[in-house]
Amino acid sequence: MTNKMVIALVDGSAYSESLCHYAAWVARRSESKVKVYHVMGRRDAPEKLDLSGTIRLGAQTKLLEQLSKLDAERSELTKEHGRAILEDAKKIIQSDSDIEVETRLRHGDLLEMIASKEDSGDMILIGKRGEAADFAKDHLGSNLERILRATHKPVFIANRNFKPIEKLLVAYDGGPSSQKAIDYIANGPLFTGLPVTLVFAGKDSVSIRESLNQAAATLKDGGLEPEIIIRSGEPEQVLAQVKTESDYDLLVMGAYGHSRIRTLIIGSTTTTMIRSCRLPILVIK
Repeated sequence: MTNKMVIALVDGSAYSESLCHYAAWVARRSESKVKVYHVMGRRDAPEKLDLSGTIRLGAQTKLLEQLSKLDAERSELTKEHGRAILEDAKKIIQSDSDIEVETRLRHGDLLEMIASKEDSGDMILIGKRGEAADFAKDHLGSNLERILRATHKPVFIANRNFKPIEKLLVAYDGGPSSQKAIDYIANGPLFTGLPVTLVFAGKDSVSIRESLNQAAATLKDGGLEPEIIIRSGEPEQVLAQVKTESDYDLLVMGAYGHSRIRTLIIGSTTTTMIRSCRLPILVIK
């Protein structure tokens, strides 16, 4: 990691606590700082009521003054809520070890914030669902695919329950993005010494085995312990089968590829995959 900084995006969801523990895990392994952002979007702004057509004379002025005061109070309450979320996040991240944490409260569009700040970080961590994912279109949960498309940084998608990462499951299709994921795992400090399982979903062939063996050699050179699995079937089905057969802690995938693995992350089934997979997911761009 070049910047020695990871960016964590938190809200009031059930996923944020787990995300903070994963941020701490990443920071410890990479000796990085953590910058935590809470972004107050449009849905957090006070609603404006136009009652000017139903009130008259002095009553209008008095009511507008009261509404203005109420808006100001609600705005300050929203900010206090955001500050409390950031304070809790910082405490959770620093509870495991002495990690340097910075917090930032922002108002505006989440993607615009990421675009302006991502170059300062080596990784972006987000939760699988936002605090109001079922109701608010513009919150973290429904923005996952947009974030994955927009950023060029690795994206760590936290699940609800934190578990220390001790064993990796890697979706491998032999494409450039898949190889980039292998290089990221092998050359960085995050996963040194951990067992890794490379899974190829599809028809076995000499070229595929050569590609997998090369990937395994790269991982060995990086101090990891690779295992290779080749199994026919659709990627999402094969990955689900392999996961049930062993206790994995993280799924690592390239964002682009020449097989259907690409559609699991960048495509129409993005939300379904993220919701159905009970592992955290690291997407390498």
